[in-house]
Amino acid sequence: MTKQRTTQTTAQPTPPPSAPPTIHATTRPSWRPTRHHARPSLYTELTAAEADDYAASYDGWSVFARYYQSRLMAVTAQLDAVPGGDLLDVGCGPGRMLSHLLTTRADRFRLTGLDQSEAMVHVAEGHLAQTPGIDFVVAPAEAMPLPDARFDAVLAMGVLEYTDLEPALREIARVTRPGGLVVVTMLNPFSPWRLFDWGVYAPARRLLGRLEALAGVPAERRHGAARSGIRARTPRTLCRSLRRQGLEPVDVVHYDRTVLVPPVDRLVRRVDRRWWYHPESTIGRGWPARVTGTAYLVAARRWGMHGVSA
Repeated sequence: MTKQRTTQTTAQPTPPPSAPPTIHATTRPSWRPTRHHARPSLYTELTAAEADDYAASYDGWSVFARYYQSRLMAVTAQLDAVPGGDLLDVGCGPGRMLSHLLTTRADRFRLTGLDQSEAMVHVAEGHLAQTPGIDFVVAPAEAMPLPDARFDAVLAMGVLEYTDLEPALREIARVTRPGGLVVVTMLNPFSPWRLFDWGVYAPARRLLGRLEALAGVPAERRHGAARSGIRARTPRTLCRSLRRQGLEPVDVVHYDRTVLVPPVDRLVRRVDRRWWYHPESTIGRGWPARVTGTAYLVAARRWGMHGVSA
């Protein structure tokens, strides 16, 4: 079996499906998120170099690396409930989850990666060039050119914050087999880390950048914080949306737990590396994980003809 790729164009591209967790929101977290009109350059227009730079953020000791390491453990633990079959990674980015599954569970899953960035899919294909049998699709989460009830497990990590939520969940439900597992992740809008990062740290960096511009500091040396258009939902809101699409939540897990805020957290993470050697310490259910986790996942089952089946 050889790698296959399907490409679909869309008139309304959305921002990065797997963007690093510290990209800053343009709206204040609320129970009813709103959309900001300002958006970064189109994710679908990423260059190969930009895609490679993004892939590199998964490695090392940075704030990004801890987030991804924690998410990787939380999500893969949910897959223990799936004996095998067909798995779809929506917003697969540079293919790190697919690579991890090939390393740890190659005999259990037939893998498909979907991302709306041609450059990002190219990076993923490069990482997995020596592995036949993986299909890649270039398309948005809201309009996946995939057959109904195709997959036993569907992952959507770091993508829903950047999509039109209900259409994306509708598509995820459509391609999932009855009784199949769906695991979606979301940034936690009420964690102290996110509240401080979005409400204090990012605006301060933007203000400092404007002052530096007035002082004649070269553009490449100025501070700043990108505006991303993130729309983060609470677990209650996300679970409600899942149920509307026939997906019944069965577990909620918070991950990337920290009581520190930027920029202190960034400095401490480089020195205190317990999160790398014991990632289980960054994951939890209930309180206080609901507060300290900078993000969370919801695991859900697809309704069948006779309700949810495991």
